[in-house]
Parts: sequence; C-alpha cells; structure tokens
Amino acid sequence: MAKRVGLLVNIEAMPAKGDEVAAFLESAQQLVEQEPATVTWYAVRFGPTSFGIFDTFLDDEGRQAHLSGAVAEALGNAAPDLLAAAPEIRLVDVLASTTAR
Repeated sequence: MAKRVGLLVNIEAMPAKGDEVAAFLESAQQLVEQEPATVTWYAVRFGPTSFGIFDTFLDDEGRQAHLSGAVAEALGNAAPDLLAAAPEIRLVDVLASTTAR
C-alpha cells in the first residue's frame, strides 16, 4: 500500500471569536468536498477558542494541492480578523487507519 500522508493543524481563535471560527470551519467542509485528493477531513473543537483540523491524502502531491487550495486561502484571508496567531501546521505520515463498520 502506498504511504498516506496528512496534516495536523492547531488553530487558536481570538477571545470571543470561537463561535465564528467554528462556523468558518463548518462552512469549509463544502470547499474540501471539491478537492479530489483529500481522502478525509476533520474539523474539531478542543475548547472555547481552540480548534484543530486533521486531514489525509494519498500522497504528498495531494497534500500540497490542499495547502495551496481554497480552504487554505480562505483561512489565510480570515486569519487577521479571527485568529490569535497563525495556524500551526504539521505535516504527518499516516501509520495506520481504519473506518467504522
């Protein structure tokens, strides 16, 4: 099986902007669904202002396409008004995965 890769992104909203960041992430799903190279995409909330994104790709080419795609552009545009700091983006290798049956 080919090596799968992913992204683990930590996002910190400005105080009182948590719900706006949550709404942004929920709306981003529509953009991700248009990316053929994105295998899975999850947006999660850890606390009032702390969020994360985890997504996977079949290869680094797909990951790079996502990093230069519509979601990354939209997040970059929204960042000055919503985020306390730049998103922390970590490139990861997927070692194992499964889906619920």
